[in-house]
Amino acid sequence: MKHALLLGAAFCVPIISLSSVAFAQPMMGGAAGMSAAATEVGYIVMEPQTVPLTTTLPGRVVAYQTAEVRPQVGGIITSVNAKEGAPVEAGDVLFTIDEASLKANVASAEASVASAEAQVPSAQGTVTRYESLIDTGGVSAADLDTAKVALAQAEAALALAKAQLQTAQISLSQASITAPISGRLGSVSAEIGSLVTAGQSDALTTIRRTDPVYVTLVESYANILANRPAGDPDPDNPPPSPKVSLTLDDGTVFDQTGTISSADMVVSETTGTVTLRATIPNPRMTLLPGMFVRAYIEIGQQEGVFLVPQRAVTFSSTGDPTAFFVTEDNKVEKRVLTATQDMNNAWVVTAGVTAGDKLVVDGLQNISNGSSVSPLEVTISDNGVIYQTLGTATSTDATAPATDATSGTEAKP
Repeated sequence: MKHALLLGAAFCVPIISLSSVAFAQPMMGGAAGMSAAATEVGYIVMEPQTVPLTTTLPGRVVAYQTAEVRPQVGGIITSVNAKEGAPVEAGDVLFTIDEASLKANVASAEASVASAEAQVPSAQGTVTRYESLIDTGGVSAADLDTAKVALAQAEAALALAKAQLQTAQISLSQASITAPISGRLGSVSAEIGSLVTAGQSDALTTIRRTDPVYVTLVESYANILANRPAGDPDPDNPPPSPKVSLTLDDGTVFDQTGTISSADMVVSETTGTVTLRATIPNPRMTLLPGMFVRAYIEIGQQEGVFLVPQRAVTFSSTGDPTAFFVTEDNKVEKRVLTATQDMNNAWVVTAGVTAGDKLVVDGLQNISNGSSVSPLEVTISDNGVIYQTLGTATSTDATAPATDATSGTEAKP
C-alpha cells in the first residue's frame, strides 16, 4: 500500500504489517533525499506502571481431602449404593453388609446383660444382711468380706456384659458402610455378593474432595529469603497470604485464584527447597488430583516499572534484552534493558526506559541502530495484535487492526 494512501485515509481499513514493508517512496511535504531512507515503523508511548511482583513455580494438584472406604466388619455385601464418579455427602450409605449374624451377636449380648443384672441385687442383699449381723456375732468378718467380693464380681460382670453389648451394637451399625467425608467417588471395587473382611487392604472405593484443592509447590529457600519483606514481622498485623493464580497444561489461565495456605517448617537437606501448599477454589471440578500446573505467586508490588511487549525485545549475544526507541529526530536508538520478570506477553523493565519514550513494536525487521524512520503511533493488545487509528475519520470506530507481523495475515481483534 502506498504511503500517500495511508496519510490521506479518512476511514478504517486494515493496513499491511509495518514490519513487512520498507517504504522508500518520497514523503509528502518532505525532502526526497531524506525520506528515501525512512522506514515506516509503529511505536507505543511508554508510561510507568505498578505491577505485581510474582514468582513462577511448577506444582501438582492434590485433593483437599481423601478417604479410602474399607469395611470394619466382615460379611457378604447385600447392597451397593455407590456409583463411580457420583458426588456424595458425609454419612451417605454406600454399601450394606449382611446383618443376620451381627443381630444375633447383639441379642446374645443383651441376654448376658440381663443375666448379670439379676446377680447384682442378690449379692447386694447378702452384703446388707451380713452388715446387720456383724455386730451381734451372727456372721464373722470373713463372711462379710466374702459377700462384698461377690457383690463386686457381680457388678464387674454386669459392666462387662454392657460393654460387650455396646461392641455388638457398634458392629451392627458398621454393617452400613457410610461416606466419612463429602466429595466425589472414584472407582468401586465391590459388588453385591462380595465377601469382605474387617480392615482389608483393598479399599471398596475412594472419596476425594476437590473443591477446593491443594496445589503443592516447591521453592528455593534462597528465593524465599530474597523476597522476604524488610524489617521485623508484626505479630499483631501479619501480612496477607500471597495470592496464587494458575496456568493449565494447555496454556489457559485458570479463572480462580487462591492463596498460600501453609509451608513446611523445614528446608530439604539435599535440594535446599521448601514445600509450599496453596488452596485454590475449584467449583467446576476443572482441576483434578495429579494435574501439573504452573503457579504464579504474587509476593509484592513493583512501582514505576515499564511493561515492554515481548515482540519488541531481542536478546544480544551476551543475553541482554534490547529494544529500539524513536528519537526526537526520527531515528532509532538501540538500548539495553533491565528486565526482572515476564508478565503475560510483556517484560517488566526497571532500567533502560523513561516515561514518554517511543518504543518500536512493529517494523523491526527493517531497521538497525541509527536508521531513519517514519514513526506512526499504534496500540498493542494483550495478545500482541497491533492497532492503528487512521486519518481524521469521523466514525466512532477509527481503529483498524494491522496485519499480524508474525504470520503475515490480517489480525482479528
